[in-house]
Amino acid sequence: MTIGVGGSSFEAELAKLKPMTDGIEPIAVKEFKERVAKAQKLLREQGLQALYLDTSTSLAYFTGMQLNLTERLHGAIIPVEGEIAYLSPTFEEPKTREYMKFGDDVRCWEEHEDPTELVIETIRSMGYESGQVALDPHTPFYIVDGLRKAGNRFSFTHGNAVTAACRQLKSAAEIALIQRAMDITMEVHRAAARTLQVGVTTAQVKMFLDQAHRKLGMTWTSGAAQFGEATAYPHGVPYEQTLADGDMVLIDMGTKVGGYRSDITRTYVFGEPTERQREIWNLEKKAQLAGFAAARLGAPCENVDFGARGVIEAAGFGPGYKVPGLPHRTGHGLGLDVHEESFMVKGNKTPLQTGMCFSIEPMMCIYGEFGVRLEDIAYMAEDGAHWFTQPAHTVDDPFRYEA
Repeated sequence: MTIGVGGSSFEAELAKLKPMTDGIEPIAVKEFKERVAKAQKLLREQGLQALYLDTSTSLAYFTGMQLNLTERLHGAIIPVEGEIAYLSPTFEEPKTREYMKFGDDVRCWEEHEDPTELVIETIRSMGYESGQVALDPHTPFYIVDGLRKAGNRFSFTHGNAVTAACRQLKSAAEIALIQRAMDITMEVHRAAARTLQVGVTTAQVKMFLDQAHRKLGMTWTSGAAQFGEATAYPHGVPYEQTLADGDMVLIDMGTKVGGYRSDITRTYVFGEPTERQREIWNLEKKAQLAGFAAARLGAPCENVDFGARGVIEAAGFGPGYKVPGLPHRTGHGLGLDVHEESFMVKGNKTPLQTGMCFSIEPMMCIYGEFGVRLEDIAYMAEDGAHWFTQPAHTVDDPFRYEA
């Protein structure tokens, strides 16, 4: 039997869990202001007049305001010079001010008005009658379309060169929040593995993942569970599975601490691994470690993909995205979004820099049999790459109980 898998119950594991929220330090106002200043520096360098932020994680990144996207425009404008201005429906102004961590300029629009006209009026009031405005990459099309009609003296450009340039380099405070989120999710992974028994369904496991995170003090969770042949499909299948002896088990989950994400996947065998399961699991771990070894400061992001994929192809799988093999990129950036810049994929020449956080998950997919994904998040420090969580140990002892 795989060590640390099975032998307990959902009820017993939930009873053991205690909140892990002590000592969490939110992002300070000083850091939000520094982010705005960096965005303004990038705007100057690129000859842009302003950055429009929609209701998105970029709004949260620069202002600390975490709002839910609705049909009503709610956002902010960072001018190349001067103070940030917030945009709000008039009836939401009191709530908007409650969410604001700095600044005092709130521009409002009434229900019968076109809010995109307010965006343009605000930029003009800041001293800009024409020029180029960077748009939040997550701005809905109806707002982009409205801005084009309302601001015919302005042109609009993708804001990724500003938002991603800031967001992909995490500060020490961001790293600390991600680390706490990872520690909490890893605690749930260990507990979830112990709950497994023949007859358990994937729906029951997913419910446990949510309940366990909440027992640890979290208010938002995301989790997926796959058994047997269904583990071959990277994003699961549309039907429930029931656990049987010898099944491969894949559990992928995460939470948020201060808005920052965790994302960890573990794959292991319920029972005794077969030689085939052992072979593919070991190949997956070898590929993951090769991706990590390729993560060197100054090297292009694509090298992480090349390192992991090279191991898989050398073993006779693939080539490229063909299956059996690795059908997708090796990794994605992580922060306020679970998938964000920068991506570990062929063609991404962005150099790896201090502060970058990204997954290394070169999944082995063998349709008709099973799959193996080992996903951990790495970050670049001044002395090179580090793991937030230590990779799975062995196919027989994935959680290092006897390491």
